[in-house]
Amino acid sequence: MAPAGELPSPAGELPAPAGELTAIEAVGLGKAYLIYAKPEDRLRQALEPRLRRVLRPLTRLVGHDLPEREYFARYWALRGLTLHVERGETVGVIGRNGSGKSTFLQLVCGTLTPTEGQVVTRGRVAALLELGSGFNPEYTGRENVFFNASVLGLTHAETEARLQDILAFADIGEFVEQPVKTYSSGMAMRLAFAVIAHVDADVLIIDEALAVGDAAFAQKCVRWLRRFREHGTVLFCGHDIGAVISMCKRALWLDHGIVQMEGPAKDVCEAYQASLHLESSGAAKVEADRAARQGRKAAPAKPRTFSTPGTDLGSLPQVLSLAEFEPDSDSYGTGDAKITSVRFLRADGSDIGVLLGGEPVAVDIEVQAEAELQHPIIGFHIKDRLGQWLIGDNTHLSYRDHDIVVAAGGKLQARFVFDLPLLRTGDYSMTVAVATGTIEEHSMHHWVHDAVLFKVHSPLQTGVMIGVPMSEITLTA
Repeated sequence: MAPAGELPSPAGELPAPAGELTAIEAVGLGKAYLIYAKPEDRLRQALEPRLRRVLRPLTRLVGHDLPEREYFARYWALRGLTLHVERGETVGVIGRNGSGKSTFLQLVCGTLTPTEGQVVTRGRVAALLELGSGFNPEYTGRENVFFNASVLGLTHAETEARLQDILAFADIGEFVEQPVKTYSSGMAMRLAFAVIAHVDADVLIIDEALAVGDAAFAQKCVRWLRRFREHGTVLFCGHDIGAVISMCKRALWLDHGIVQMEGPAKDVCEAYQASLHLESSGAAKVEADRAARQGRKAAPAKPRTFSTPGTDLGSLPQVLSLAEFEPDSDSYGTGDAKITSVRFLRADGSDIGVLLGGEPVAVDIEVQAEAELQHPIIGFHIKDRLGQWLIGDNTHLSYRDHDIVVAAGGKLQARFVFDLPLLRTGDYSMTVAVATGTIEEHSMHHWVHDAVLFKVHSPLQTGVMIGVPMSEITLTA
């Protein structure tokens, strides 16, 4: 029996250790905390179960049994989590504050003991869970480098050999000789990240670390993380959805300690954003909204047919192959309006086909009003294959002074004409939406993910995602 005030270990056989290609294996993982309503309940829980165990043999002699009593309630910060992460994978963990993200990461690190289930990691684990975690505030920065590196498994000699690289990465100057308690949050993060970047970790766990500090250092960390992903495993936790989509192949969405969805980072992040939007606006899901995702797995992409322009790709033009508008794409909203058509065309209404880059194109969006709409807003975004927004706009600024009202059964049509820049070769999609209100406070009626897909074959070779026509380029020797 577990000691008083402690939760019993789960019954049943635990899984075998993970295989050679597995970096992290969590099975049925859960963590519960004991919540006491009153301070005296803690004392009762500490003393009474022991007293009952002493008295129980005597009470049984007179035919009376003393049942166990608990003076606490269990709060499950995490429960039933199963996740398999292979070596070299980068997995994002997303969710609102209090959803169990930090608890899960601490269980993986071993700084918390699971109440149920098991988590196995292979290789050296380095973690940046909280600013200054692993630091002694009374020690100087230099002393904390040796202290923290020893906790992460480096010997004194190994740390000494890497000290100059660590300090150069942190770039905090003479503050390295001052106590850490005098550091700003950004300086503490610089030093902590510099240490974990030089301990030869196999598994790296980062919890909201890049949200602190200046942009230049954040970019340095991101560049290092991209190199680390080539050989190491990363668990990346953050509220920056763009960073999760950019950095991670897969994502895990937690809510109230329960896995809501797990799958490709783009799909999971879009579902999470939709959930936040629905909750903030009080909207209900439309009929087609994520029915295939009720099994907590991302649904496979629906196959679509792309146009095939009959033009050979020369040395200059970019060729766009478009799929038709897919009205049954994942969507959400109140249902008071429905997007019925999305077309991506040249400005004159002809098919796009071959573009040199910089030509005007048009996005036409048609909307059916299911209820009266006041101050409607229609917008779109063009995204790359990772879900990163590249180009987009909406009608709000252009029509904020117009008192537009559409009766139920009426129709709206928005047209956006713009010069399309050169896009890097790859897969792209267009997300469209209709709402009412303002940008700051609005009600989302229909948001359609990946309404139109298209492929680009482009000569763009400059390493950027988007190229714009140069008015002049000169080279002088």
